[in-house]
Amino acid sequence: MGEEMGKGDDVDESVGPGAAYMQFVLMEGIIEKLKLLDYEKLFCQELGFKPFSRHYFAIPTNPGEQFYNFTSLCAWLLRLCGKNFDPPQEYDDPNATISSILLELKSLGQNVNFPPSKLKTGCGEQCIDVVNKLCDSVLVNRGFTWARPVYPEEEDDVEDNAIDDEAELDLNKVEEEMADDFDDEFGEEESLLDLNALKNQKHDSTSKPENIMVSNTTAAEWKLELERVLPQLKVTIRTDNKDWRQHVEQMHSHSEGIEKSLSETKTLLNRLHEEITKTLDKIATREKYLNGQLEHHLNEFRGMQDQLAEIKERYKQASGGVTDRTKTLAEITEDLERIKSEMEERGSSMTDGAPLVKIKKRY
Repeated sequence: MGEEMGKGDDVDESVGPGAAYMQFVLMEGIIEKLKLLDYEKLFCQELGFKPFSRHYFAIPTNPGEQFYNFTSLCAWLLRLCGKNFDPPQEYDDPNATISSILLELKSLGQNVNFPPSKLKTGCGEQCIDVVNKLCDSVLVNRGFTWARPVYPEEEDDVEDNAIDDEAELDLNKVEEEMADDFDDEFGEEESLLDLNALKNQKHDSTSKPENIMVSNTTAAEWKLELERVLPQLKVTIRTDNKDWRQHVEQMHSHSEGIEKSLSETKTLLNRLHEEITKTLDKIATREKYLNGQLEHHLNEFRGMQDQLAEIKERYKQASGGVTDRTKTLAEITEDLERIKSEMEERGSSMTDGAPLVKIKKRY
């Protein structure tokens, strides 16, 4: 954020030194306008977006994510204005999406004086200007008007604070007093009753007042005394753990807590289910897109696989024929060697003169 604020050196000095920070002020106003439109429920929860921070479009963080969130928010605001504008997809052409948004913005009577390429970053002064104008158009379309601020009147609470401090309940003091009273009552119950003393006291004429008692305390003094002792007049009833009423109250309180936690958990689980369903839909859409883009290459790959299988079959057949011919050649070579050996034996026998020598010796 400091880097973004440091860009104030590039701003024209005639505008003022605070012009570089105006986009942060406008962004905070946009968040308040979006809250008036209940965007956290109608846009974030239903469409699966996270709530934006107060300086989301003023600081560049992730250009792809910010551009997609910017176009989706503009599409939602245009639909609130009564325009039939489809939500953008991740693989849409950014130039076409920006042109459509600016065209619908001009149809609402809002003019822009910057090139459309400034909106490709998804953040900055131009994007904030577009979102601000769309929010104003939606509020005007709904007839929303800003009321005058009502300032609270300052009151002097010094006397009330003093009374509250005096009337503060000291729990330790009250518990000690109640314990003392309980011990006194318990001691009186254990003591033996003197019936004769009670009878004499009953017939004692001196116990009766002779004149009518008249109080000299005024009503204001009574009220002041009542306010002083009122916190100490509160009676605390000690609960018994064995009392079935306390168990019933605990059961009701636990039941209410379980129902409350269950409703909150159901809401979170439903939101998680919706986010997972939307993510799966996006994955299926992306898979269809990739299959469409790679279908031509897949067909070529399948054709080449078929050709390879055919060539392998031909090679197998050709290699089988070569094996048979090699075996036949080996057999023919063996026959030829055998015939050559026989011919050599016959030639040697025909040229041999040993039989003639034997015949001459005999005769």
